[in-house]
Amino acid sequence: MTSKIKVNILADGGDNSIITSDGAGSFTASSSLASSVQSVGGLQNTPAFDVRLGSDQTMSDNTITKANFDTEDLDTASAYDTSTYRFTVPSNQAGTYFIYAFTNGGGSGGNTSLSHDVFLYKNGSQITGARGHTRHDTNRTFVDVNTITLSVNLAVGDYLEVYARADISSGSATLHSLGSRFGGYKLIGA
Repeated sequence: MTSKIKVNILADGGDNSIITSDGAGSFTASSSLASSVQSVGGLQNTPAFDVRLGSDQTMSDNTITKANFDTEDLDTASAYDTSTYRFTVPSNQAGTYFIYAFTNGGGSGGNTSLSHDVFLYKNGSQITGARGHTRHDTNRTFVDVNTITLSVNLAVGDYLEVYARADISSGSATLHSLGSRFGGYKLIGA
């Protein structure tokens, strides 16, 4: 059995329109409703941040190294620190966050890359990771971008960091700025 309530206008006790419908599936919120939603923070996935490497980062071969995401493209709550390379959950913002990390690692200058890993750390401990296997040689260059996406419950003061590792056969292990990003946002209603 399906129950339905059909209305074109949702009004308050004073007969003031709150939401109206055109009957074709579109609705309009009254200016007072929109104002009320905005006054309590609106319907926004914030805090949100998105950071990247300002330049390539050299790493020691086959060594887990913190990714120095030092360039902010978005930081709605000033919760990302470009000196410690970490996102810290601000006061009153505990909840479930969607987090992503992309790292492009391997050898530099056409050197052979055997594998490249990316790791997400919460409060200093690894919570997930991803591994890629690629080959680079002097005749071809293959991009090795590893991706982490997940939802994670975070409390006020929890912090997240990204680490990477590149195993190469020769040359310098490098975390490339092109294709390396870290970010996330708080989910509404989760």
